[in-house]
Order: sequence, then C-alpha cells, then structure tokens
Amino acid sequence: MVRRQGNLYDVCVARHLYIPAGLIKMAQEKLNLSTPQSGEEYQHHILQDVSRTFALTIPQLPKDLCKVVGNAYLLCRIADTIEDEPALTASQKREFSLQFIKVVDGEESAEQFAELHGLLSESTLAAERDLIKNAPAVLRVTHGFNKNQRRILSRSVAIMAKGMSAFQANKSQTGLKDLPELDSYCYHVAGVVGEMLTELFCDYSPEIEKNKQPMLKLAVSFGQGLQMTNILKDVWEDKIRGACWLPQDVFEKSLFDLNDLSKNSYQESFGNGLGKLVGITRAHLSNALSYTLLIPKREKGIRRFCLWALGMAVLTLRKIHKNPEFTSGQEVKISRRSVKATVGLTSLFAGNDVMLKWLFNLATLGLPRPSSYPAPPSPRIHPYSVP
Repeated sequence: MVRRQGNLYDVCVARHLYIPAGLIKMAQEKLNLSTPQSGEEYQHHILQDVSRTFALTIPQLPKDLCKVVGNAYLLCRIADTIEDEPALTASQKREFSLQFIKVVDGEESAEQFAELHGLLSESTLAAERDLIKNAPAVLRVTHGFNKNQRRILSRSVAIMAKGMSAFQANKSQTGLKDLPELDSYCYHVAGVVGEMLTELFCDYSPEIEKNKQPMLKLAVSFGQGLQMTNILKDVWEDKIRGACWLPQDVFEKSLFDLNDLSKNSYQESFGNGLGKLVGITRAHLSNALSYTLLIPKREKGIRRFCLWALGMAVLTLRKIHKNPEFTSGQEVKISRRSVKATVGLTSLFAGNDVMLKWLFNLATLGLPRPSSYPAPPSPRIHPYSVP
C-alpha cells in the first residue's frame, strides 16, 4: 500500500545534505518509502490491488481509453465499497453515496469525502480502505477528462450509487422477488457499467460510434451476464454477509424454498433452479459475444478487453454447472492455467469472428439453454436510472 511517511529527497534538502539520486531511490526501496504520487500513478498502483482481473484487462485498451476506463472502474469500486461496509448503517450508506455523487460532479470536496476512511472496519479490504483514503487522487484524474467523458462517468456513478443503496437497504437472505427484480439489480451494479463503457468507446472512436445503438442494446445484457456469473459463484459468501441475490420465482418453480438454502444439505431441487439460472446467464454471455463482434476488427485491444472477461465468465459458469453442490466460490474459481488459455486463444483470434463464435459454442457446449427468456427491461426506465 502507499505509505505517506514523506519524500526522502525533501528531507535531505531540508537538512542541506547532498545524496546522489540513485542512492536515495535505493534507500526508499529498502525502507519501503514512497515519493508523492500523481493521480495517474496512484490509479495504476491501486488498480492492481483492488482487482486482478481488471488490472489484467484494462491495459489491453488503447492508451487514452486505458486511463479513463481505469478511473471509471475505481469510481465504481468506491461506490461498491460504501455499500459493502458492514459498520455503516443504511442511512450512512445513503448519505455517503449521495455525497460521492456530488464529489464526482465536482460539487463537493473529495478531501471531505475521504474522511469516510476512518469509519471503515477491518471487514473492508485494506486496498479498498486505501482507495477511500486516497479518493482525492482518483478524483483529480476524473476531473481532468473532457466534458463528455465526465458526463458519462457522472451519470453511471449516480445510477449505480443510488440503485445499490436502495437494494442494499432491502437485502435479505430470502432472495429477490423474481427475475425482473434480478434484472433491475444487475442493471444497477453491472448493466450501467456496460452502458458506460460503450459510451466511452464511442467517445474514443467515431468508427465504433456508428454501431452505438445496437451496442447499447447489448451492453446491459453483457454486464448482466458477468454479474449473474458472480452472483452464482458467490452465493455462499453473500449468504454469510446476510444477502441473497437469487430470484425466488425461479426456485419456487423448481420446488425449492430459498429459506432452506444451506451448504450443509444440498437438494436436487436447488440444483435444478441453479441450472435454469446458468442457462439464462449463458444467453446473456451470448449477447456479450455479439456485442464484442460489433467492435471493429482492427480495435483488437478493445476486443481483447471484452473477450477476456467473457471467456473467464464462461469457464466459471461451466464449473458451476458441473459442480452444483459447491459450498464456496473457491471451489468454482478457474485456475491460472485456464486464464492463460483464455487469454491466449482469444488474443490469437481477436480479429476472426468465425473462430470466436466457434470457440464460444465449444466452451458453452453442454450448458443449459432457456426455452424462453424475456429481454431485460429498458435500462432507461429503471426506477433509479435518472440521477
């Protein structure tokens, strides 16, 4: 983590000492001290600590996009950290979420918001606590983007923060009411991110903007496919945190009551409901592939960014389907070898649409397919969509 003991060079200057720069650097590394970092340097540093996946995929993007997408992810992570902190009450979470929206808009002080750091418990990861503490550095980068990029980020953060706050306030271990409510939840935590990325891609490239409307229609489904994969993988970890994001209606049709959910007594009826959700998730991931193929073939970096996330989600879904009796997310976590294979194959064929379709069909072979599933409601009419 970044330590703020000060700059060794400044100390030497203050005491009128001359020490070669090379020796100062060696001393800093030995003492684990750090020089003051710019917002961009901090962003690069903390991204590797808060998300290995995005630390892997974001650098695949073109340089200009890499900077803004990395910043966007950190803003979303800050909003997520507020909602996940168990030491905060529902009213405190709402208060800090609304404050953060104003900070992103430039209406309130980032330094004042960073005081939230002192209220975070040990339950929050050290990297996330550091991110909150250094939010001003992240926001300095945010406020340096062009007007359109800032508009895109502000809208997305507002929708996500308000939506998550509402869902967290009403979370329970009995699950969400039904599939439409699951759609709404996934939109506010992931679908809006798909919209945000699409808008940023279009801001970067006039060629991509030509496909903006069809991409926006698929973007929410892309995000939902990734989020549903996480929901299925993390079902037991979420239960420990007092939440369940599974839809009750799906399991009721499979004759399973989510009130009976227990890792100590697997029931086949639960596995049947899980299988239906795996099928729906697969359908969303198929839309994710269609979305990726709308990106010009020459933009291989952006395609890799999408394909790596898609590939890892598909492999995770396969493990969940193969082992419905799993009792921990670790049991269905894909191996490093699988990650390397995904990275290698999708990179090799990033510009070959035919091969990408073939690889997807091969990877999803054997996964359930829903007989029918209505398209998620329009993201523009969700109850929390308007900041």
